[in-house]
Formats: sequence, structure tokens, C-alpha cells
Amino acid sequence: MKTSFRSELPLLLLVAVPFVYLWTIWNDLPDTVPLHWNVEGEVDRVGSKKELWLIPVVTTLMIYLILLAVPAIDPKRKIQEMGAKYQQLKFALVTFMSGLALVVLYMVKEGGEGSARLIFVLVGLLFAALGNYMKTVKPNYFIGFRTPWTLENNTIWEKTHRMGGMLWFVGGLLMVLISFLMQGRTHFYIFMGITLVISIIPAIYSYLLFRREG
Repeated sequence: MKTSFRSELPLLLLVAVPFVYLWTIWNDLPDTVPLHWNVEGEVDRVGSKKELWLIPVVTTLMIYLILLAVPAIDPKRKIQEMGAKYQQLKFALVTFMSGLALVVLYMVKEGGEGSARLIFVLVGLLFAALGNYMKTVKPNYFIGFRTPWTLENNTIWEKTHRMGGMLWFVGGLLMVLISFLMQGRTHFYIFMGITLVISIIPAIYSYLLFRREG
């Protein structure tokens, strides 16, 4: 799978967006800004606004560089065989991380009063998008439900990703729904509970398939 400037340009623009946004609001920010929020959405840490540059670096830029490097370090070249599917994944993840960085920077600009609900909505939409994507992922070492049993057997991989993909899609939509219906600690704990469930069940399912196949 070859990369070209034309194919990477949209991703590079997405990476640049939060940097440009931070630069445009820089002079309007005070020297001390909110940097962290608790589960209630309240600011629990403040610091120098210079730390804000870490947000687009650690989120958008780092994710993009990792995704760019993965095909080159894949020992069996399975990622390269995915072709356009992998490019779609890169676009989805970089778009999400760019949007997440923008939301956090906007909350900082508003003095910590921005709605943290939007962050949870974005995460839910990401899970739903990845769930829809998982059904098409071929066996590899980097993407998908990589358990000892899925990596050992292609049939188990395919069945686990069909079930897990549907679970992530439904779970992601449920995350979006509860983000509008709930708030505070109750919302946070239910959100984390859904995340835990949709992460563990595919692993258990792959093991059960392995036992049945065995």
C-alpha cells in the first residue's frame, strides 16, 4: 500500500485544524487556563496556556503518525493488503481526534464552561463507526479484536468481528443516546460500563468459539 501526498493531504489538513484554531484564539486566552475536568464536568486542574499545545500534538498529530507508520512495521504486510479500507480507518480516527481536540480547546476558551457532553457524543459516534468498520477487517496484528483465538483461526476472527462490530455499533449509538439523557456521575459510570461490556464480550466470544471449534 503506497502513500502519496494527494491521499495524505486531507489527513494533514485535519491534523492542522486544531493547531490553527489554537493559534487564532491564543491572544484571547489568559495565562492560566483550565486543563482538566472531573466526572461532574467541573474544572479540577489549571495551568499555563502553553500546555495547550500538547492537546493537538498528543491527540491528532501523534495518532496520525502512528497510523502512518503501522503499514511499514506490520511483519506480515496484512495492513497493506487492506488498501482503501485502511485509509478509511485513518480518516475516521484522525477526524475524531481532530474534533476532540477542537472541543477541548473550545471548552478552555470558554473558561471551562463548554459542554463535556459533546466529548462523550464524539466517542459514541467513533465506537459506532468503528463497529461498522470492524466487519470488514481482515486478520492482522494491529487492528480489531486481537485475541489469541482470533489470531489463531481466520474463521474465529471473522465471526468475532461480525458479532463485535454489531456490538460496538449498537453500543456506540447507546452512548450517544445516554449522553443526551443523563449527566454527572450516573452518566459517566453507565458510559464506562458500556465501554467495558463491548470490550470484554468479543474476547469472551472468541474464546467460546475456540472451545467449540476445538
